[in-house]
Amino acid sequence: MTVENTAEATEVGEATEVTDTTEVPAPVEDAQIERALEAILMVADEPMSVVTLATAVGAPVKRVRAALAAIVADFDGEGGGVRRGFELREVGGGWRIYVREEFDHVVADYVLQQNPTKLSQAALETLAVIAYKQPISRGAIASIRAVNVDSVVRTLLGRGLITELFTDSETGAINYGTTDLLLSQLGINSIDELPKISPLLADGADGFEGDVR
Repeated sequence: MTVENTAEATEVGEATEVTDTTEVPAPVEDAQIERALEAILMVADEPMSVVTLATAVGAPVKRVRAALAAIVADFDGEGGGVRRGFELREVGGGWRIYVREEFDHVVADYVLQQNPTKLSQAALETLAVIAYKQPISRGAIASIRAVNVDSVVRTLLGRGLITELFTDSETGAINYGTTDLLLSQLGINSIDELPKISPLLADGADGFEGDVR
């Protein structure tokens, strides 16, 4: 190899070292995996798969499965511990923390008392989409409104105006629908009593597919 070729090879090697700056998150220490998973699950808006959680904490899937089982047992008060007011459940192929069913009414009452303010325009528009198109996923709502609706959906869930109906077995997407509380707030007995919106649309279907009320 000539001096010129050697210099070129050195330059290529140096360039490779400079451009390869991708930082790989340091894996969580084994003893802290359970606590790290708890922290992630506390802020999760959607059920998280085991693979996603394993990637987040940098641990093998098998270890994460064992950690999730340990968290479930801990929350359930197994082994003499305190049974928490929340639980970790696997729903639609993912894991998420939920309020225990026996405390749903307590949380709903608290949220309603703490949030007496009126809904924003964005919340009202999102609520209308859900009411007329239920069951509907968050992605479909966002597609109709052409904006991100994550925070608005959380607000409506917190107010008790919508609820999670089911999780799509293929996509894992949660589908939402309205609650009896909304009906009582509107003074109607059924969603079928909602006013028809087709007369307000230019072609009777703009923005909504199928049979428009």
